[in-house]
Amino acid sequence: MITARLEGYTPTDPGVAEAARLLREGGVVAIPTETVYGLAADAFNEGAIRRVFEAKGRPQDNPLIVHISDMAQLPDLVTEIPDTAKRLAAAYWPGPLTMVLPRSERLPACVSAGLDTVAIRMPSHPVARAVIEQSGCPLAAPSANRSGRPSPTTARHVLDDLDGRIDAVLMSEDCDVGVESTVILLAGGAKRLLRPGGVTREMLEAVIGPVELDKAVLSAEVTAKVSSPGMKYKHYAPVTRTVLLVGDTPAYIDYVNRSENSCVAVCFAEDAPELTCPCLVYGSGANEATLAHGLFAALRQVDDLGVDVAYVHAPSLSGVGLAVYNRLLRAAAFDVMTL
Repeated sequence: MITARLEGYTPTDPGVAEAARLLREGGVVAIPTETVYGLAADAFNEGAIRRVFEAKGRPQDNPLIVHISDMAQLPDLVTEIPDTAKRLAAAYWPGPLTMVLPRSERLPACVSAGLDTVAIRMPSHPVARAVIEQSGCPLAAPSANRSGRPSPTTARHVLDDLDGRIDAVLMSEDCDVGVESTVILLAGGAKRLLRPGGVTREMLEAVIGPVELDKAVLSAEVTAKVSSPGMKYKHYAPVTRTVLLVGDTPAYIDYVNRSENSCVAVCFAEDAPELTCPCLVYGSGANEATLAHGLFAALRQVDDLGVDVAYVHAPSLSGVGLAVYNRLLRAAAFDVMTL
């Protein structure tokens, strides 16, 4: 298969209409969103959805997120819209927030890995929204990478993983947020954060009150059937052994500089001047949003350096830092050291 490169920098670019046509016909197309690139298929087309799983090498028990462009699409996808969902949608849709709600039987069960819930979000990226609108269908779209690899935040990342495995890539600007959407379970009266992201726990609680943090966010404890993408034990990972180091800048610098391993520091901008090994700066420790934006690009560069281990400086657990820490836990397969 030849993967077509389609231009999609604005909603009116010809590539957007071509991507929509491919999706209507059962194709699988990588599209930009504000979080990461997604691998899209018609959410009502079971055959197309199975092609997404095949292209990614994704386990069948890992549910997908369905993307919509308008609230009018929601009643066809779910059996109930709780008041909490309405309030969060009013506050944060379009945007990097996914809500897990009771699934309509109109959706193929494979979208939700056989669960009776479905994850829904409305992206804010104008090109993503244009593709959904022009295709005329909601789109099931996990991240557009090989399963387990760092998520793609550029079209080049998509091609590195999936060239020849999918129908097309919509070539567009790099993704702004840099980590996948926040996922909150709202079915059955729950208010449980399954995956942190750009809409922080604090932002959620400002709208709907206290939100429970699922145990899997900060630990290796995962239920038999996960309710959200990104809850697996190892994910977002380089091949190189990755170790997450928790501590301030002096402690991080001291540990890395004393290491006898062949290593790379995946570090804050504040760390780099005093480190003696190769550095991949992924943002500023004083600005968690920059860490989210640069995380996956840095993790994708680790394997190019041919080192034995990557030492990653862990962010704080406040705000978007919780999302970055959550991704790093899985990238390191929970190999964490407190300095």
